[in-house]
Amino acid sequence: MEEKSVEVLTPGPDESAIPKRRYTGPKTGIERDLAELLADVVCVEQVSVDSHFFDDLGANSLVMAHFCARVRKRTDLPSASMKDIYRYPTIRGLATALAEASPTPVESSVPASPEVVTPAGTLQYVLCGTMQFLIFLGYCFLAGLVTARGYEWVSAGSGLRGIYVRSVLFGGSAFIGLCTLPIVAKWILIGRWKPREFPVWGLTYLRFWTVKALVHANPMIFFIGNPLYVLYLRALGARIGKGVTILSHTVPVCTDLLTIGAGTVIRKDSFFLCYRAHAGRIQTGRVTLGRDVFIGEKTVLDIDTSMGDGAQLGHTSALQSGQVVPDGHRWHGSPAQRTELDYVRVAPADCSTLRRAGFGLLSVLQLFFLYVPLTIGGAYMLVTEIPAVGNLLGPGTVGFTSPRLYIDALALSLVLFLGFLVVGLAMMFTVPRLLNLVIEPDKVYPLYGLHYSAHRAITRMTNIKFFKWLFGDSSYIVHYLRGLGYDLSHVEQTGSNFGTEVQHETPYLSSVGSGTMIADGLSIVNADFSSTSFLVSRASIGPHNFLGNNIAFPSGARTGENCLLATKVMIPLDGEVREGVGLLGSPCFEIPRSVERDSRFDHLRTGDEKRRNLAAKNRYNIRTMGFFLFVRWLHFFVLTVFGLATVDLYGVFGQVIIAASLALTLGFTAVYFVLVERGIAAFRALRPQLCSIYEPYFWWHERLWKVPDEYLNVFNGTPFKNVIWRMLGVRLGRRVFDDGCYLTERTLTTIGNDCTLNAGSKIQCHSQEDGTFKSDRSTIGVGCTLGVGAHVHYGVTMGDAAVLAPDSFLMKGEEMPQHARWGGNPATEMRDHYQPEALVRQGQQDHLGQRAQLAELHGHGE
Repeated sequence: MEEKSVEVLTPGPDESAIPKRRYTGPKTGIERDLAELLADVVCVEQVSVDSHFFDDLGANSLVMAHFCARVRKRTDLPSASMKDIYRYPTIRGLATALAEASPTPVESSVPASPEVVTPAGTLQYVLCGTMQFLIFLGYCFLAGLVTARGYEWVSAGSGLRGIYVRSVLFGGSAFIGLCTLPIVAKWILIGRWKPREFPVWGLTYLRFWTVKALVHANPMIFFIGNPLYVLYLRALGARIGKGVTILSHTVPVCTDLLTIGAGTVIRKDSFFLCYRAHAGRIQTGRVTLGRDVFIGEKTVLDIDTSMGDGAQLGHTSALQSGQVVPDGHRWHGSPAQRTELDYVRVAPADCSTLRRAGFGLLSVLQLFFLYVPLTIGGAYMLVTEIPAVGNLLGPGTVGFTSPRLYIDALALSLVLFLGFLVVGLAMMFTVPRLLNLVIEPDKVYPLYGLHYSAHRAITRMTNIKFFKWLFGDSSYIVHYLRGLGYDLSHVEQTGSNFGTEVQHETPYLSSVGSGTMIADGLSIVNADFSSTSFLVSRASIGPHNFLGNNIAFPSGARTGENCLLATKVMIPLDGEVREGVGLLGSPCFEIPRSVERDSRFDHLRTGDEKRRNLAAKNRYNIRTMGFFLFVRWLHFFVLTVFGLATVDLYGVFGQVIIAASLALTLGFTAVYFVLVERGIAAFRALRPQLCSIYEPYFWWHERLWKVPDEYLNVFNGTPFKNVIWRMLGVRLGRRVFDDGCYLTERTLTTIGNDCTLNAGSKIQCHSQEDGTFKSDRSTIGVGCTLGVGAHVHYGVTMGDAAVLAPDSFLMKGEEMPQHARWGGNPATEMRDHYQPEALVRQGQQDHLGQRAQLAELHGHGE
């Protein structure tokens, strides 16, 4: 397909409008310089200082990002950011604002630490990966040994009662062992976490990674939102008070550095890891939360941050390293700043310690006496009581090369896979509706009771990712969400109304207006929590909106009709209802609604042209869904073959074959989905595109987004993640440290040597804005750092050793200079540089060491 330039500046319908407008010349030197730069960028002879960038000159956000980059390269001009462009959209206004805001340079009394990466040696990098692989094999062998011995012991029981008792004892012991293993490993390998810094790929990092992997693989993550999870974090060394509610599935690692006061609430999708990767090193630091603190959704707490008693941090916000929220203050934004908005919007309820303890105890009893014996004992009874299944799964029944093995695997995989599809859909459309009958909207309920359990069950069942993945990016996601309970009013089908990643607290109080399009990463926040209570309320997204990626949309949002909500925007909860505008940033500010929109394809979105295009897209999406169902089933079929072969060979190789099967399953999964993705692209790289969502290229591109990639998380923090990225087509340098970054368009991404990519970061080389799809290359230079939760858009260039702070949004077309440090949403240059506690201590130790060396030299001199 022919390559197209991205965001070519196209004049509006009145092509001669700009020359005919009244020209106002510059009065100052800065106005003249800015006007000359802008004229060069938009390819006109001259620009009036009173012309509006977007309305009069027809510019767009990418063009203005290039203009900002040109300005930053001029040392005689003050730096301009995209936020400045939106706030002052004329040359005269911008020049005045920049001149007034330009500060007198003051040298900092604390020298900033150099951001240059000291790369690890290739040998050290390879040895670390080898040790990680051996640790993984050891874990697989231990799991195989326990599984084999336990199943043999359970099978030795007599009668139904004996099998049940042995299943309870073995399953309970195995669960306790799995929960205890990371605790024991942490205290043996680490002891107590302390603020410190150490390089990646070294021996200290290997111990860190081992503990982190065990903590993340722990079954206690299924108890998030349960008082038992708080007890688990305490056992790992965290200081947590009474009545704390944690709803985030992001598990903290350096738990001794985590302090949470009584009555605190932490909402889902929040990062409070107590460590970060920076310039090729791991830095650990404290996160301290006082009593009755509230942490909103999609938030990031960097190391060395603290919040006083009764403090609040709103949704889509971040505390940068060194930030402190005083007692009783409410902050929001990225980086956070003070606000008067109260984010705790539910009254307290009676939730005693006895109630919490009873809920936790009941959860344990359900696990030990219901779920575990059903899983273990049920599997054994299935094999022994049903001859056909026993013959199928019995060891030694068929040879590994026998055709019967594959026929059995084919039959078993088809039954299980199709059964999951049919039964899963039936249960999701019925069971949650029955549970919802006991929950009334806008009514306050205490935590850890019947209503809380029903709400958690609704949330879990209706947020199963498989079906959203299957139906997303097509017209059929609308019918699926309606079946779940969404109020979608009169839907204006576009074929891309929703992406594949949308989540909610309850589908029955989620409303989306007609003509609205939503990209991936939407979280509808229609439940509010305190430390003792919760309530559910309706969240309504207005008609004819466009929502970008990674947005938390809460109940009570002050947005109405025809809004553009940009990627990672913080949805306002106060002020007037915004209509007919765009919102960008955190905290948000208004931008023109049409800035993100390209009208050149509007004729494809109306009338008979749209009906024909939509019908063609629907047919294409049907084929895509069928293809990926086959891809997922084929993967499941091969895993079934592995499982049956393992059972067949167990009598010969024992638990070794179980360990080998686990390792082989992971390796095959990675290679299989890599081949699927590269095969769809015919093993060719993508090219930058600018097209309508009704062009066949876009439909084909959507297929790439559907290739499953959840397996990548297993390889976080290991050299094997880099191997997979290269297999997927990423232009990746050497010794890159990837702790959980996600790349949407692999072959459009270039990452230099020794880069550091933190957990939750994302490089997105595309944008879908209304009916237009755009993609372009993004380049991350040598030794760059992407902070936790940072988001990089398309067409971006980061210079060597540049640093993007946690939770920042680097907008499309931006160019970061070498060694620059940017942060915020949208990201701009950060002049203040905070030294983490670990570096301050290290600096003091180095200083004392230098003084001691000097004293020793003077002593020898005497």
